[in-house]
Amino acid sequence: MPAIVLVGAQWGDEGKGKATDLLGSSVDYVVKFNGGNNAGHTIVINGEKFALHLLPSGILSENCVPVIGNGVVIDLEVLFSEIEALEARGRSAAKLVISADAHVIPPYNTTLDKVTERFAGSRRIGTTGRGIGPTYADKMNRVGIRVQDLFDEEILRGKVTAALNLKNQILAKIYNRRAMDVDSVVAELLSYADRLRPMVVDSALLLHHALDEGKTVLLEAGQATMLDVDHGNYPFVTSSSATAGGACTGSGIPPTRVSSVIAVVKAYSTRVGEGPFPTELHDEWGERLRSVGGEFGTTTGRPRRTGWYDAPIARYAARINGVTDFVLTKLDVLTGIESIPVCVAYDVDGRRVEDIPMTQRDFAVATPIYESFPGWTEDISKARSMQDLPDTCQAYVRALEKISGARISVIGVGPGRDESIVLHDLLA
Repeated sequence: MPAIVLVGAQWGDEGKGKATDLLGSSVDYVVKFNGGNNAGHTIVINGEKFALHLLPSGILSENCVPVIGNGVVIDLEVLFSEIEALEARGRSAAKLVISADAHVIPPYNTTLDKVTERFAGSRRIGTTGRGIGPTYADKMNRVGIRVQDLFDEEILRGKVTAALNLKNQILAKIYNRRAMDVDSVVAELLSYADRLRPMVVDSALLLHHALDEGKTVLLEAGQATMLDVDHGNYPFVTSSSATAGGACTGSGIPPTRVSSVIAVVKAYSTRVGEGPFPTELHDEWGERLRSVGGEFGTTTGRPRRTGWYDAPIARYAARINGVTDFVLTKLDVLTGIESIPVCVAYDVDGRRVEDIPMTQRDFAVATPIYESFPGWTEDISKARSMQDLPDTCQAYVRALEKISGARISVIGVGPGRDESIVLHDLLA
């Protein structure tokens, strides 16, 4: 069987966790291939809500093997806290496997992330302060610490010493913070080694064998297309590759084994952090979307910025990722709105622009060009087929499909696992 990629089509928080969970009972492996605990997924099963931050969503599917891939950066304290929280609720993490090549977030990078963001003031990016960016920077600078290093104290100590030779200078002389002690950092990281060891595997080899055996592998992105470090709204992006291309580098699965790319897109738009947001609402409609949609960060609790659906962004995501299917989520949040605006293009200095502007400056000044569609008042949470939806709701979905660049295969009409309309089989 080939692999399937699942990505976010906007700025994150689209409901990828629900989409992954919906597929989880039908796939054999779910691989988180990028990011860290800077973004989370919320999954509702039989009315019970689970907030996942670092663990793959597949961990809630009994027959699925959840994998933390080599492209992820891991805060070990968060990892084990999250495992313990799941086990306390009767859920098992016994099948979890972790790539030996995934990078570990050392405590000095968490400290650096927080002080650097504060120091930036009005030029801050809006990071979560969890050490994600500095750890990816260490990875690219070839001074990072990988999971496998925790099983060789000599290698670990050498890497920590080399890193702190520079980072302590930065902490003390630039930020006026206390230097960090090598022995303390090494001891803290080694304290996790015994618990970690049984989970660690050559994940690329594991997944290669799984595909050869006819298993289905789902590659689950953290963050989203507009936060991708290369293809997102730079510099207001995350530090990893959150698009379909990143699924290959972050898992070790070659692109020739990927059969389809599923993108999750919300029926409106949200984002967290700094940066341009053309359809952002600063009025009662924005507050309504936030309130009804429960738009607060799973990991941070921060209120999300809200806005109307942005078709140029959906088309961009379809093009960059090679999207074969969209999963449209939170359609129910729009119930009760008499007329629903959709951004179909931008105005940039008096020019109509159909696609995302090429330059940072043009995207920052782009204003949305809207078309409005009739809304609906009926409760749609019980709908399980397209025909169950009100006519105007069906028309809204078809309009989005027409202008978004790929077919809509699943519609989310509520937060629960079963509150979905499946139009096309995502695994066919």
